[in-house]
Amino acid sequence: MTNKTRVALKLAYIGDQYHGFQIQQNAHAIESEIFAALEKNDVVDGIKEARYSSAARTDRGVHASGQIIAFDTGAGFGDSLPRIINHDLPDDIWAWAYAEVPSGFDARRDAVRRDYRYYLYDQGYNVPAMKESSRLFTGTHDFSNFARKIEGVVRTINRIEICERDGFIIIDVSAPSFLWNMVRRIAAALEQIGAGSQDSGWIKELLDPKRHPVHRGIKPAPAYGLVLRSVAFEGVEWIEDEYSKGRMRDAFVDVRIRHATMNAIYSGL
Repeated sequence: MTNKTRVALKLAYIGDQYHGFQIQQNAHAIESEIFAALEKNDVVDGIKEARYSSAARTDRGVHASGQIIAFDTGAGFGDSLPRIINHDLPDDIWAWAYAEVPSGFDARRDAVRRDYRYYLYDQGYNVPAMKESSRLFTGTHDFSNFARKIEGVVRTINRIEICERDGFIIIDVSAPSFLWNMVRRIAAALEQIGAGSQDSGWIKELLDPKRHPVHRGIKPAPAYGLVLRSVAFEGVEWIEDEYSKGRMRDAFVDVRIRHATMNAIYSGL
């Protein structure tokens, strides 16, 4: 393609039916659907040629309301692009905002902040204790005990907040970058604090593995509770598609109603 324009899209998806975001062999991934929609509408000639990048690699079953992808296109669709590719995306994946970005823009490397939210069903947890222990995660730490690998495990958490809403404990975490499963392992650790099986001293030991080696491999909290809420960049101006945004919200409400109904059914058995 000539006269290429580099664009970024904001995506939302319900991750239940997918083996994660990143395309992979012999598994149904969200990127597979995105690539197919882009190529079917002649938005790109090929993914490699388009210099495609994504902001995050969410795991199997994880959801998103603010995933970001970027690619080169010569198609000239402009801010109508979200609706065009939504026509060929399944009902649980949506593009809902568009931006033209510099030629060198990379959705992963140029991100300055990622925001995740974990929904933990409240089973009578000690929320004040969870809030107190959560403060220990802020700042720069060795997160070896919250990672699957032990290399490159130093990360900085800018913000972590906990609130209660509609029978759930909501854990919001913001950082420039995260390790694989890191947020789900933090949620699992805080759940143990809330249940009273561990205390804040245990969190301190987990965050100082060189001085206090502890058993690695905290089991991550279930994927279905995690949402990639947003990814922030400097200087990117988004044009939101209100129709696509409304469809996304309606679909999330439908899922909420379905699960609330199933909860009522199970409670009555």
